[in-house]
Amino acid sequence: MTGDSITPDTTTAAPDQGFMNGLSSTEVTDLRHRFGFNDLPEEKKHPLLKFLSYFWGPIPWMIEAAAILSAAISNWEDFAVILLLLITNAVVGFLQERKAENAIELLKKQLAPNARVLRDGIWQEIPARELVPGDIVHIRLGDIVPADAVLGKGKYLLLDESALTGESLPVEKKSGDTVYSGSIVRQGEMDATVTTIGGNTFFGKTARLVQVKSPRSHFQAAIEKIGNYLIILAVVLVSIIFIVALIRSESFVDTLQFALILVVAAIPAALPAVMTVTMAVGAVALAKKEAIVSRLSAIEEMAGMDILCSDKTGTITQNSISIGEIRTFPGVSEQDVIIAAGLASKKESNDPIDMAIIEKSGSATTFEEPGTQGYEVIDFVPFDPDSKYTKAKVRNAGGTVIEVAKGAPQAIASLAGKEAVLGSTLDGWITAFAEKGYRALGVGRTIPDGTWQYLGLIGLFDPPREDAAATIAEAKKRGVNVKMVTGDHVAIAKEIAGKVGLGQNILPRTALAAGDGDESRKQMESADGFAQVLPEDKFRIVKILQGGNHIVGMTGDGVNDAPALREADAGIAVAGATDAAKSAADIVLTRPGLSVIIDAIERSREIFRRMENYAVYRIAETVRVLIFLTLCIVLLNFYPVTALMLVVLAILNDLPIMMIAFDNAPVAAKPVRWQMNRILTLASILGILGVVSSFILLWVAREYFHLDPGVIQTLIFLKLAVAGHMTIYLARTGQQHFWERPLPAFALFGTAEITQVAATLIAIYGVFIMTPIGWSLALIVWGYALVWFVINDQVKVLLFRKIHPYS
Repeated sequence: MTGDSITPDTTTAAPDQGFMNGLSSTEVTDLRHRFGFNDLPEEKKHPLLKFLSYFWGPIPWMIEAAAILSAAISNWEDFAVILLLLITNAVVGFLQERKAENAIELLKKQLAPNARVLRDGIWQEIPARELVPGDIVHIRLGDIVPADAVLGKGKYLLLDESALTGESLPVEKKSGDTVYSGSIVRQGEMDATVTTIGGNTFFGKTARLVQVKSPRSHFQAAIEKIGNYLIILAVVLVSIIFIVALIRSESFVDTLQFALILVVAAIPAALPAVMTVTMAVGAVALAKKEAIVSRLSAIEEMAGMDILCSDKTGTITQNSISIGEIRTFPGVSEQDVIIAAGLASKKESNDPIDMAIIEKSGSATTFEEPGTQGYEVIDFVPFDPDSKYTKAKVRNAGGTVIEVAKGAPQAIASLAGKEAVLGSTLDGWITAFAEKGYRALGVGRTIPDGTWQYLGLIGLFDPPREDAAATIAEAKKRGVNVKMVTGDHVAIAKEIAGKVGLGQNILPRTALAAGDGDESRKQMESADGFAQVLPEDKFRIVKILQGGNHIVGMTGDGVNDAPALREADAGIAVAGATDAAKSAADIVLTRPGLSVIIDAIERSREIFRRMENYAVYRIAETVRVLIFLTLCIVLLNFYPVTALMLVVLAILNDLPIMMIAFDNAPVAAKPVRWQMNRILTLASILGILGVVSSFILLWVAREYFHLDPGVIQTLIFLKLAVAGHMTIYLARTGQQHFWERPLPAFALFGTAEITQVAATLIAIYGVFIMTPIGWSLALIVWGYALVWFVINDQVKVLLFRKIHPYS
């Protein structure tokens, strides 16, 4: 991108002044060559610098200090292996982060917004990044302005620029005004000519089309608790070892080196990275199910979601609007109603209601009045949530100007005046439509003297999706309570709810209890849905249900759904949602319907189980090694492994830990949450059993076989390596036996077994200055570890089910 600006005659002229065909393909190619793509330049850290950053920080410093101490005492073998640990940790961390970054980059590309642009005389939808200066774009309610542009054809826009300027009040813009990239359209609909793109936009560096919420999830809290628990445990036990060694007048340097390496091996420095990679890998899997994640921690929220407030249109229904029935007032034909509604519609807006009406009106261009033909739209007022109607001023071939409008029946009634409308008739029609599942759309026009006339009602029908009933039933089986949330009439909501298997306890907003206390919460918990709700009601429903210790999901598609989507634990923008809704949501669906959400719930629960398995394994491994070493050193005055062995163990553990992200995991039947007492109980059982088995092996080797201390250390090293990797299989099955869950994924099983074999060969042949133990002792250790694997599995299940039975 050169930073040039396009010449004034193509950047400031309004779209209706000589540019009604838009740019040609040739012009777009030339402009793309000059200005590049419409995306923000990202300052990416050089890969080499990022790799070197893994050698800087508290954990790397401790490893480096241990290496320096080894060099200082001329222990070059330890120095070489510790250096290998340092490099291995850096490589693993670097590769993990690259994998996560690539996954997020893929998701961002799939979340990139589109723009409606006029090119070669045709309105078309293209990725916003492909815009060039001079393009004519159509901007409407709910869009995020894709580039800096000058407004042209249209009445006005009301823009939310708070994300860019901090100003909370919307700003009104009219023809000739400049709109800035990143602004959200709150009202209005206009054409505009793009002037500046990408990093050269006025607010280019602050506009973020894919927003990531600051973590408020249970995930971050769980990570902190696990990390704090292990750090405290490591520091306390290592301090005891260090103090006891000093009391015994052991070498300060050797003790310090051992303590540093032990802390490095025990503290879960990679815990956040492994968890993030696990979620990033899961996010890619969700993307294949057509659910794009914009906030990784939302995966954990989806796994625990127990209430889903589901939008009706496009989620429970097909969002395939058709005209079911038309009612007219005396002296008005159905054709009059359709043509007036068609004139109050705009094809380029791509609105489902407008498209249905335009399709119904077909090629009809006249009212059934003598001498009125060939209407020309001379002014158009798009729909906005306040007026609740769309209005157009049209001129016929004879020069007569009238106005037409379509919108909420009550809004058209207010235009026509109360005395002009048979109120009881209108209410009866609306109720009759609602009982059939039709949404009523009022249509009116003015007569030549300017008086408004109510023409009639159009019944719009949006049938339930074919899979909606089965999907809602599946959600209930999964422990998710689905509540319909719609702005439509209560009768419509009940009709649709009955067809898809939801209950009939549908509350209108007028029936909702005031305040946010227990009465409101209990009322909302027992409701099957909410009708005639406003955007602020959706926000309030989410907030109150969250107050009842529920994890709440919310679906939405409009700009006014954004507050509720942002507030929800799992905000879900449905297929076809506005850019504003997408930017506020945690998950964006690219396929219509609830079935995508069920897929996302199932995948999220699998991902959650993998994260939980890793947490259990990491805690158990730390308890197993730390407590065993502490007891041996304090009580027996014997170091069961050397510092070098700890380094090798840490290296061998890295690869299987990474592969947990790809493991096979079951889908929980109910919502899952972090239960630290359960995790710590399971991890402690596995850790303590590991300590017991290691102590018995050490006791037998010393007291019965009187093995050389060097042989014993290698023996214990092999036992810790082999049994430690077997602990992965125990941790992944929770309170079940190891055979009761899906078999481990090949990536996990293969990596664990390869590293076990590597540890065995190291012990047999005495690699890394270890005392070799030969094949016989190695096979004994394997047999011993397998026997304890079965014992640990039985004891684990027995104790865990007694302490924490599943409900």
